[in-house]
Amino acid sequence: MTRIAMASDHAGFEYKGVLKSHLESQGVKCGDLGTHSAGTPVDYPDFIRPAAQAVADGQFPHGIVLGGSGNGEAIVANKIKGIRCALCWNEATGRLAKEHGNCNMISIGQRMVSQDEAIAIVEAWLSAKFKGGRHQDRINKIEE
Repeated sequence: MTRIAMASDHAGFEYKGVLKSHLESQGVKCGDLGTHSAGTPVDYPDFIRPAAQAVADGQFPHGIVLGGSGNGEAIVANKIKGIRCALCWNEATGRLAKEHGNCNMISIGQRMVSQDEAIAIVEAWLSAKFKGGRHQDRINKIEE
């Protein structure tokens, strides 16, 4: 069974719920690390960092983080050693995040894409396979 850590700030809260419901309907276990409301503004690092750490520590093999644009969330996640988090804005970037970057996390901006696009991004990322080869060489250089 696939397991995914999920976190958002208030600006990504709605899509976190949409994606969580979609994934759970497919048998995916989602760990929701907050926030738990769209009504109160929060500081995204307080929720994104624990989600990224859970992936880095092996509690979850994958993670999805959400915010208004997704930019800050990707930056925070990528500060954690062992995380490769891609900011995705369409199905192609979701697919390439896995095929070329073997990304263990993705970030999506709720204000940047529709709900259907967000679902398509997640599906493309989860179904893609890492291509290895020259891409692995590049990942090795990132992690040096």
